[in-house]
Amino acid sequence: MNIFRFAGDMTHLISILVLLLKIYATKSCSGISLKTQELYAIVFLARYLDLFTDFISVYNTIMKLVFIGSSLAIVWCMRFHRVVRRSYDRELDTFRHYFLVGVSFILALLVHEKFSFQEIFWAFSIYLEAVAILPQLVLLQRSGNVDNLAGQYVFFLGAYRAFYILNWIYRYFTENHFGRWISCVSGLVQTALYADFFYYYFISWKNNVKLKLPA
Repeated sequence: MNIFRFAGDMTHLISILVLLLKIYATKSCSGISLKTQELYAIVFLARYLDLFTDFISVYNTIMKLVFIGSSLAIVWCMRFHRVVRRSYDRELDTFRHYFLVGVSFILALLVHEKFSFQEIFWAFSIYLEAVAILPQLVLLQRSGNVDNLAGQYVFFLGAYRAFYILNWIYRYFTENHFGRWISCVSGLVQTALYADFFYYYFISWKNNVKLKLPA
């Protein structure tokens, strides 16, 4: 594992910790899209089916369990925690995320590297992850002002994917291996979706003002 892959894993983990901090410390999920969290839960459950068949390393197994467990815990809190769910922005979080699930699954059936149960669900998870942030970005645009923890959550989530792109580039020059093309293309699409958010995030950080996204 190179430094860029490790940095990607850590920023991904930090994004989840920031989100859990927001939910459990403030007892609020305001500014957080339940639709996006449900999509990520589906992504991790579909991608890590190999937990039952393959063992790579203790680190790999722990990270997979952390991502699955944390995503399910976040969805549960936002849906069923009697205090947290009251702060959910239901009126703003109306993105039809099931459409993304359907399109991603159809795409996985049509475009994959190997026609097998596990490979189809792996491709499905990659395609779905590429667009899973869309409900969150739409919610932030509709709400206008973005609170500090919600903004940091999205920032670290975007940084995770950016580090993975650097990981692919590093592997290409050091190992003559660029990674699986489905991951690379989907990763570029996913990172591009964050471009607008990153721009306004750095502007707000530079000017030391509250992050605000244009509607």
